[in-house]
Amino acid sequence: MVQFHNVLNDIIGYPGSAGFRYGRVFVVSAYAGVTNMLLEDKKTKAPGIYQYFIKGDNYESALDYLLDEALLINESFINIGLDTKECQQFLIERIIQTKAYLNSMEDIIASGYVGRDSIFSAARELLASIGEAHSAFNTVNILRNNGILSELVDLTGFRDSKQLSISERIEKSFKCVNPQEAILVTTGYTKGIEGIMREYQRGYSDITFSKIATHLDADEAIIYKEYHLSSADPKIVGVDKAIVVGRTNYDVADQLADIGMEAIHPNASKPLEMAGINLRIKNTFEPDHPGTVISNDYIGPQAKIEIIAGSDKIVVLEIHDTSMVGETGFDLEIMNKFMSHNISYIMKATNANSISLVIWESDLNDVLVPELEAEYQTVTVQEAAIVCVIGSNIAMPRILAKAANALAKNNINIKCVSQSLRQVNMQFVIDRKMYNKAIISLNEDLCLADINQ
Repeated sequence: MVQFHNVLNDIIGYPGSAGFRYGRVFVVSAYAGVTNMLLEDKKTKAPGIYQYFIKGDNYESALDYLLDEALLINESFINIGLDTKECQQFLIERIIQTKAYLNSMEDIIASGYVGRDSIFSAARELLASIGEAHSAFNTVNILRNNGILSELVDLTGFRDSKQLSISERIEKSFKCVNPQEAILVTTGYTKGIEGIMREYQRGYSDITFSKIATHLDADEAIIYKEYHLSSADPKIVGVDKAIVVGRTNYDVADQLADIGMEAIHPNASKPLEMAGINLRIKNTFEPDHPGTVISNDYIGPQAKIEIIAGSDKIVVLEIHDTSMVGETGFDLEIMNKFMSHNISYIMKATNANSISLVIWESDLNDVLVPELEAEYQTVTVQEAAIVCVIGSNIAMPRILAKAANALAKNNINIKCVSQSLRQVNMQFVIDRKMYNKAIISLNEDLCLADINQ
């Protein structure tokens, strides 16, 4: 979004230019860094306005700083038609009203009659909506000033007290517009009684995107990203060695989502999958490239590895207990403890007297391990990484062996391994420090090798 000139020139286009057409809906995210300022930094966890609010710090000054930064972003779009005065007024009004809402929430908390958690949740929803409202308003302003018929579909419900679900708000909002007569621009944030931020966290724009696509029975849903959906992370293996996937299925997309490498939020892909709507992942900066199509029933014509992915932000939690042997349902209590802490495992490997569970390092808390140690003989926690070999057609002899050999010849020890009967994802747990090397070697031996043969 911060490079909107590329979006305007290469994706939306101008009336009369090749490929320009109405009948399109654009769901926009916030500009880079804005949601971090509103909530907290996604990577570093540095506090944003929301954190100042819940701690009783000076959130009004933080909102003023956000306004200054947002106005600087606006100035970068003057050369492509942004009316800075009109867009400034929109931002100022929204910030003033946001301060009023937060002040009222503070008064309610001070009364002691309403639970703090529900107020904090409402504040988080309110703040999250500002980023997408800003970028969507700017987008419509730029399009109109370039002679493009455009309508804003503001799903944030900023001054709307109606108690609507997310789906109801989308349905109601789209009754008033015709996508065949104008480019529709909608906020990635949708206000709903479920709380889209509470339910889906920072992946909420994908949910809005998916619900709009299914509501309108779209011909195709397209997500534009910084990179293509590739055989491996271009930042690790290099852009020249990251092969565009081209075609795959929703099963593969689910495998990626499970390890945090989302092509789309898993709760957003299911409605598209069930509606039979293909999802296309494209590179914003290569608009003429067809990208990768994700569909229901695609199976690769030849057995091949499509994607090498993983994470170096996991830990292995292993429970070893000799009384486990032959004991029916021994792991039920372990799973109950995980559930009580709202922890979901990524991978599970077992033998006669040990259960190894791979979880996100961020999910590990100070209470879980002591609880397990009180119940079982030995509990071990080890920092690690997970690498996955994924494909729509890899249920063939020798592929698992080739993957293991690619790691072995690079002196990468496999700590745990898992593959289900469906055989779309082979998972290897390795030393964390070997993560990048593993991704590079697997991509070279399994993906590049197929291209070069």
